[in-house]
Amino acid sequence: MHPFATYVLRNYYQATGWNDDNLFANITRSSNAILDFTVPRGLHISVAKSPNSLFKTSYSMTAMPSLNGSVGYIFTSCGLNIKSSGTVPFKDMIDRFLVYEQPRKPEAKEIEYLAGESITNRDYLLYGRLYLPTGRLDAVYSLRLSPTLQALVAAISDPPSPTPQDFRGRRSDPSNIMVSLQHDVGKWCTEYSWSAEDEMWGVKFLHNFGRLGHSTESADEAATRKRIGVKRVDEEEPVEGGLKGRVSVGAELYFSAKEKSAGLSTGIRFTTLPDATPPSAQLQTLSTPYRPAQPPTTITALFNPMLGHISSAYTARVSKDLALSSRFDFNVYSFESEWTVGAEWWLRRPSRLPIDHDSDNPIAVTALEPVPPLAVNGVVKARASTNNNVSLMWEGRLRNMLVSLGVVSDLSSRSKFIKALGLEVAYFSSE
Repeated sequence: MHPFATYVLRNYYQATGWNDDNLFANITRSSNAILDFTVPRGLHISVAKSPNSLFKTSYSMTAMPSLNGSVGYIFTSCGLNIKSSGTVPFKDMIDRFLVYEQPRKPEAKEIEYLAGESITNRDYLLYGRLYLPTGRLDAVYSLRLSPTLQALVAAISDPPSPTPQDFRGRRSDPSNIMVSLQHDVGKWCTEYSWSAEDEMWGVKFLHNFGRLGHSTESADEAATRKRIGVKRVDEEEPVEGGLKGRVSVGAELYFSAKEKSAGLSTGIRFTTLPDATPPSAQLQTLSTPYRPAQPPTTITALFNPMLGHISSAYTARVSKDLALSSRFDFNVYSFESEWTVGAEWWLRRPSRLPIDHDSDNPIAVTALEPVPPLAVNGVVKARASTNNNVSLMWEGRLRNMLVSLGVVSDLSSRSKFIKALGLEVAYFSSE
C-alpha cells in the first residue's frame, strides 16, 4: 500500500491540478502495479495524524527483523482533504492497474484579490523524514512555478554511523541532492534533472498523440454530457473490431560527468480510451450491468540500445474485478530473458460506508439507478516469473486499519522455500 507521505503527495498533485502520470518515468505504471508490487518484509507499523488541512505528521516502526523507526512531517501551502484510514477510498491507497484519462494542459490557479491586490501564492509542499537509529534524513521540496512548470528538490543526508549494516532499517545510500524541473503542457511533458552524487544530467520527454482532454470539464460534467446524448440500444452503430486508443512515445537521455558515461532509453505506450464506451453502457442498472465495449488495456514497450535490454508488457482488465498482466524481458547481447505474469483481484462486500465507485470507469458512476452497495474492501495480487519466484499479497481494511500481508517463495530452493514474509499495518486520522 502507499505510504502516508505518498498518499498526501498524490492528494496535493490532485488539489493543484498537476498530472504526474504524464511523466516518462511513469509510462509503465499500469503494468508495474501488478508485476512489481512490493511485498512487506517483517513487521511494519505506521501511524499518521492530520491536525489540520496544512500540516501532517507520521510515525513508523519496523519490529522485525530489526528494530528501527522514523518520524516524518509534511506541510503544504494549500489545504488538502486527507481522510482517515477507515474512510479513505481503498483504491486511493493501492498501486493498481488503471487506464488514465486523456492528458490535459494544467490550468492557471484562480487569482484572489484582497483590497485590490493579488494574494495568490505559489503552491508548495515540504516533506522531511528522520530515520532512527541511523540518523538518515530525507527531504523533498516541491514548488509550482507556473501552471505548466514545477520544480522538485530531493535530498538525502546519511551521516556515518557505527551501526552495522545488518541492523540498519534502510539501504545505506550516500548523501545526495537531486533537482528536477518538469514542464507539462498536456500534449507533451519534459523533465530536466541533475544529481550531485555522480554529476548526472538527464532529460526525459513524453509526447501524446491525439487530442487532449477537456481541461475545464470534470469527470461528472463529462459523464453528464455523454448522458444527454444517450441512444437506445437498437439505435447504436455497430462496434468495429480492434482496440481504439491513443499512443504515447518518450525517451530518456542521461550523462554522467563523473563517470564519463551516457545512456539512452526509449519507450512507447498504447492505452485504450476510457470514453470509447457505447452510449448504452451509461445506463447501469441491476438488469443491465456496466460492460465496456473494449477491455481497458495498456501495452508498453521499452528499449535501451546501449544495454541491449528490451521489455514489453500487456495489461488488461478482463472483468470488473480482475486484471491480468504479462511482461517479457530480453537482452540482445546476452540472450538472457525473463517472462513474468501477474493478476489483480478485487474483493468486495456490502458496506454502509459511501460506495467506493470504480474511478476507472467514470461513465459507470452516472447510473440512473444505483447498484447494490458493494464497496471494495481488499485486493489479492499474485505474480510468477521464470526465475522461479512466486509472490502473493493480500491488502485490505480491518476496521479502521489498512493491512498488507505478503509472502515471496523460491520454487527452486528446497532449503529456503520462503524468501520473505511480512505484515504491514497502517492507521492515520484526520480528526
